[in-house]
Amino acid sequence: MKAADEPREDLALNTRSSSLDLSPAAMQELATQTTALVLDYFARISQLPVFPETSAGTTLRRLGAELPVEGEPIEKLLNDCRAMFDASRHNGHPRFFGYVASPANAPGAFADLISSALNANVTSWRSGPAATEVERLVVRWLGSLTGFSDKAQGLLTSGGSLANLTAILIAQRARSDTDASRTGLWNSQTPMTIYASDQIHMSIPKAADVLGLGRNQVRIIASDDRFRIDIRDLRARLEHDARNNLKPFCVVASAGTVNTGAVDALHAVAAVAREFGLWFHIDGAYGALAAMDQGKRPLFKGIELADSISLDCHKWLYTPLDAGCLLFRDETTARAAFAANEADYIKVHEQEPEESFAFWDHGIELSRRFRALKIWMTLRYYGSRKISEAISEDLALAQYLAQQISAAEDFELLAPVELSICCFRYVPRAARAKLDSASESELEQINSELDELNTRIMNTVQRGGEAYISNATVNGKFALRACITNFRTTRADLDALLDIVREAAER
Repeated sequence: MKAADEPREDLALNTRSSSLDLSPAAMQELATQTTALVLDYFARISQLPVFPETSAGTTLRRLGAELPVEGEPIEKLLNDCRAMFDASRHNGHPRFFGYVASPANAPGAFADLISSALNANVTSWRSGPAATEVERLVVRWLGSLTGFSDKAQGLLTSGGSLANLTAILIAQRARSDTDASRTGLWNSQTPMTIYASDQIHMSIPKAADVLGLGRNQVRIIASDDRFRIDIRDLRARLEHDARNNLKPFCVVASAGTVNTGAVDALHAVAAVAREFGLWFHIDGAYGALAAMDQGKRPLFKGIELADSISLDCHKWLYTPLDAGCLLFRDETTARAAFAANEADYIKVHEQEPEESFAFWDHGIELSRRFRALKIWMTLRYYGSRKISEAISEDLALAQYLAQQISAAEDFELLAPVELSICCFRYVPRAARAKLDSASESELEQINSELDELNTRIMNTVQRGGEAYISNATVNGKFALRACITNFRTTRADLDALLDIVREAAER
């Protein structure tokens, strides 16, 4: 293939000399070789090490770090891309259980190519008519699939963190007595407080910090023995704060915590929110899409009562990153939170309501890529039934893993498996015998030793390349954490995981 700066005789004569357009032949070769690389990766992903044998700096030493002045052949570039594949951790591997990160499905991956080629900046209908309409449709689909509302409003975001930040901002402005939040005067008035359980995702206190509320204004509520927010403690804290010159304005429930997968009693939280006049937000970034499984629907009773909900399609709809979403019930409230004097160049002059729609009225970003296409393509290609079946199998596999752990003499299940996260630890038989009769001080020592052992096991498993797990702290104990959101995972992979953990413990 010709280098980027070689003459292309078949380009039109009126093409400028600095054009970056490719000839049809060069475009075809680029497409063919790139597609072949992607197809090869999808074909062999299950055979690759989950985590590569690499160390910091290895990739750049192999690829080189000099900025090229002249163009390079596509063969060299794609060989270097192949080297990046080989030096990457593979979320799509069937034994990747480390984080809430599903594999990218093929239609979604190719949709990203189409989206990038179109290069629509989805700021408003005027900037991207087709993309805006598809995104608003996808938002309604997601509202329906989660049981939130088939008339949901909202927008796609980079992920759950930005969705949560946007929701907290809307909530704070919706519950402010004045417009002081825009002028910065609200901070000198009655401090506004958020309520969430001790299992809440880090993005909630981070959002409070970014918005100037302060991390201390996130009031942490105890969780119960199923790791759900304690409703009695929530109500008691609200009553206490209201008596002490604080202004409660928002309660955040989890529809699937990242530690254990617990789902808060959403209906009960909604009742408290209504009683105290709070904005009710649900962080469903991980678990909300599990509501597509009909057997799990009762867990999500009350989701339809939320004012807003965050979710991530790249976590459990198997779409490529990034595909977060914020759903809300009242578009007028969201618009009020972001209403401002607009710059002349973005003022909308269209008269039809659909044509005057702008995403900047509902969120933080102005520049926004066409994220909706990969979600639309995934749901159109597979259909919602096929996707829900994949989610249901993930849920069933997590239960299978829990059963295998409970039946084993050298493992201990540390938390109930509510969705698809299983927290456990390796316990040598000798230690298990001591646990049953140990005094309080002896128990503390044994648990400390088990924490250290399981930490070493996790590190060994992660760098071994055969499987990947992460960790959580469960009731003060170091837990090995396996999260299953992968349509490639089978029971054989879970059996292999336990053997891999045992081998690591022996080493």
